[in-house]
Amino acid sequence: MAELVGAVDQGTTSTRFMVFDVEGREVARHQLEHEQILPRAGWVEHNPVEIWERTQTVITSALGSARLNLSDLAAIGITNQRETTLVWDRRTGLPVRNAIVWQDTRTDSIAKALDRDGRGDVIRERTGLPPATYFSGGKIQWLLENVDGLRRAAERGDVLFGTTDCWVVWNLTGGPDGGRHVTDVTNASRTMLMDLTTLDWDDELLGFFGIPRAILPEIVSSSHAEAYGTTTALRGAEVPITGVLGDQQAATVGQVCFSPGMAKNTYGTGNFMLLNTGTEPVRSKHGLLTTVAYRFGDEAPVYALEGSIAVTGSAVQWLRDQLGIISGASEIETLARSVEDSGGMYFVPAFSGLFAPYWRSDARGAIVGMSRFNTNAHLARATLEAICYQTKDVADAMVADVEANGGAIDLDVLRVDGGVTANDLCMQLQADILGVPVSKPEVAETTALGAAYAAGLAAGVWASTDALQANWHEAKRWEPTWSEEQRQAGYAGWRKAVERTLDWVEVD
Repeated sequence: MAELVGAVDQGTTSTRFMVFDVEGREVARHQLEHEQILPRAGWVEHNPVEIWERTQTVITSALGSARLNLSDLAAIGITNQRETTLVWDRRTGLPVRNAIVWQDTRTDSIAKALDRDGRGDVIRERTGLPPATYFSGGKIQWLLENVDGLRRAAERGDVLFGTTDCWVVWNLTGGPDGGRHVTDVTNASRTMLMDLTTLDWDDELLGFFGIPRAILPEIVSSSHAEAYGTTTALRGAEVPITGVLGDQQAATVGQVCFSPGMAKNTYGTGNFMLLNTGTEPVRSKHGLLTTVAYRFGDEAPVYALEGSIAVTGSAVQWLRDQLGIISGASEIETLARSVEDSGGMYFVPAFSGLFAPYWRSDARGAIVGMSRFNTNAHLARATLEAICYQTKDVADAMVADVEANGGAIDLDVLRVDGGVTANDLCMQLQADILGVPVSKPEVAETTALGAAYAAGLAAGVWASTDALQANWHEAKRWEPTWSEEQRQAGYAGWRKAVERTLDWVEVD
């Protein structure tokens, strides 16, 4: 039997395909970026056709570079940007318009209306999510209300909705010619439409958004031998698609956080921290999301608390692209190391509001505590500290939620992955600000690896999660060096800075 597993990683800025062997080591990869379409302030879109074309190209190119064929793969897994919303014509396979990306804030008024009349409380209880622009339900409603003829087409069953995993699976398995219209429980749990306990679409919630059930995909397990079909759209052998996970859940699996109390933090465009809470959902009272971490086959689903932070790595991009104080992301570490601290400066990058644990769409970015003494170097250091302080906001909320539910958690180490982990100073600051060690694995591409693991479990490449845990090896660890007094003083300043960002814009 083939022991290689492929993984499509369809992310916010790029799509990549990777191949892993049975020990979780990278065998091949290819990656292509796609356009970020910004029609107006607060709007972020992707071209679904471009994403599908990029998906085909990266699969072909990755296999070709390693002199592999599709037949060399036991299975393919898929991971994806989660809440990004696509609607397409089931007969032609063409999208009705560009995808609305998870970062997009055009549905502010929809989210506010849900809270004003009490529907928001029902959404929180059923889905574990607050009404927010982040999630798919409001984006679907916006499309139905703003694309001519779309609602009538939806009611006739002529169009389909999906997050990008669903779009990729549908196209890989034939598109208009018999493509599978399915999604997994982790992606479905990010829509505001799925009941966390039944793991099915909820009719009352669909009514809140005016969404016909006929456009929704079937919800299946994250790891399943048959539910996703095979790759009929690619030249060569048909390979079973046997695993699908939203990107942050995939990183949780890739970091083998299979026991309650284990946590990982992914540093990308934003930060996403997940804490495994076991087979019972923990309802958050401190601004976190309750989400499905994964479900393997017919086993009970495993849940997580998640803290989603909108702007972390993209704050570094802002220093590069808008301010021009660095020419490349790697330069920020050198610049930040040229000073001993941030010189009393705090930077809260609330460019699109604040996500967890605040959920304030009225917030906007602020740089506070400045004096004539401060330089670009202090701003660079404050940017790295902002990444780490936002993570502490989330970690503290997780502890509070678990304790409020009668449990206890001792976060003794934080497993990290993503591009920012290459910044040694940032990771040291993270350990200092949290007061716990920070650990990075040898395989950095944990998101793609998690998708491969989910697929390989269903295909029999790995017999159990024990085999996956044996693959995990630490590459580097950062130990805290700050005193408790230093840690508390720094965080107190951060909380004051956050207060300055609130009530900045009016939200209808």
